[in-house]
Amino acid sequence: MRVIRKYANRRLYDTEQSRYVTLEDLRKLILDEVPFRVEDAKSGEDLTRTILLTIIIEQEQADGDAQVFSNDLLAQFIRVYNMAQPLPLARYLEQGTQLMMEQQKHLQDQWQQAMRHTPMELMRELAEENMRFWQQNLGGKGRKDDDES
Repeated sequence: MRVIRKYANRRLYDTEQSRYVTLEDLRKLILDEVPFRVEDAKSGEDLTRTILLTIIIEQEQADGDAQVFSNDLLAQFIRVYNMAQPLPLARYLEQGTQLMMEQQKHLQDQWQQAMRHTPMELMRELAEENMRFWQQNLGGKGRKDDDES
C-alpha cells in the first residue's frame, strides 16, 4: 500500500514516488484503484478518511452540475449521527454504491456488445441481479424455487 505523509504545512508527500502530491493526484490514484494510506508525518495517525472527505468536498464544489450530496441529504446524514442507535448507514451506502457501479459497468459492457439483447431483456437481467444482491446482503430469503432445491 502506498503511503502518503501529510506535513504540518498541509503538504502531501508520496513516499513511493519521493515527491509532493496534490489532492488531484490522490483522486487519480483512487480512480486508478491504487490503494494508499495518508498518515500524519509526525504522529503516524491515519488521516486517510479526512483526506478522502476533503477530495469529495472539492469535487462537489468544483462542478455544481454534478453534485452528489444535496443539502437535504447532508442534513439527513447529520441527523443519523444524533440518533440514540445510529443506522448501519455506512454498510448500506457501501453496498448500494457498489451495486450501482457494477450495474453501470454492466450497462456499458452491454452497449459495447451492440445490444445483443433487447432493452427489455437487459432490464429484466438487471432487476434479477438487484434482487439477488439485496437478498444476499440483507439476509433475505431466496426465490421460492431456490428454497425448494
